[in-house]
Amino acid sequence: MSEGTVTDNVLLEVRGLKKYFPIQRGFFSRTVGYVKAVDDVTFFVRQGETLGLVGESGCGKTTTGRSILRALNPTAGEVWFNDPSLGRINVTTLNKQQLKTIRRNMQMIFQDPYSSLNPRMTLLQIVGEPLLVNNVAKGKELEDRVANLLRIVGLRPEYMPRYPHAFSGGQRQRIGIARALALHPKFIVCDEPVSALDVSVQAQILNLLQDLQEQFALTYLFIAHDLSVVEHISDRVAVMYVGKLVESASTEELFINPRHPYTEALLSAVPKPDPRMRTEPIVLPGDVADPANPPSGCYFHPRCRYKTDICEKETPPLREIAPDHFVACHRADELRLMGVLGPAEAA
Repeated sequence: MSEGTVTDNVLLEVRGLKKYFPIQRGFFSRTVGYVKAVDDVTFFVRQGETLGLVGESGCGKTTTGRSILRALNPTAGEVWFNDPSLGRINVTTLNKQQLKTIRRNMQMIFQDPYSSLNPRMTLLQIVGEPLLVNNVAKGKELEDRVANLLRIVGLRPEYMPRYPHAFSGGQRQRIGIARALALHPKFIVCDEPVSALDVSVQAQILNLLQDLQEQFALTYLFIAHDLSVVEHISDRVAVMYVGKLVESASTEELFINPRHPYTEALLSAVPKPDPRMRTEPIVLPGDVADPANPPSGCYFHPRCRYKTDICEKETPPLREIAPDHFVACHRADELRLMGVLGPAEAA
């Protein structure tokens, strides 16, 4: 990614992010290898926009989000964040006190609304905990703030004495959103926040997230595997495959004019409401590459129908082939791939 692409309104910039998990075996737990969950990922998120991060299960989306927030310590790379109090700072180098300060502006909404809430804590304790830990409010002021947060996410303040088991999945996710909003953050990682919910509830939560973004000038990294959801909420989309970022572009550009074969395969599975536009999904041969033992060259080449000799030998760099459109493919300039509209309509 070229330096010229990063503009002044970039809130978060990730450079060469890596997260490797050691594989340990034997009586002495010797390290015999590494699972490359996130392998040299680079992207940026502009102020006030939503970047959708998509890919198959196990591709490293959640690990990327948690590494950005330092919930997991990255193996390598840089995470530059424009914090209102600390300025532009590399999150990977912060000490505990600085990390506590910056986390007021970087929060997370978790995937599972059931396990992410402590069953022994009331709503007042759950939503109010960030305010207490950061010495923002206590006593009556804390109750008033929690009551206001519950109203904002569509819950009644009378629910404060209740415990999580008394609520449905959609309501629990609203509680998680209220907790993430407690400190008025600038940036929120949404880790598949609707994947565990019914379809009708998904729409409500997505609309709520969009309303909150407009109301509080929030910036989202929206992690998901459902491309229909990503298309609805994202301004730009980044696609991951086996720990690597293979393509990123504006939502409209990526859905109509994909430039990576893996993106084309993902888009072919998106349901199309018009029967005249329906196409057969692209069935990829073989299995997803093992992140502990990835293939040489392009990680996608064993399943790619467009591969050539260079794909098996050299790792393609992530390069800008059009304004704000990045792709890691040796043949991106020559391939004409099918988007959600099909080749005829896209042309």
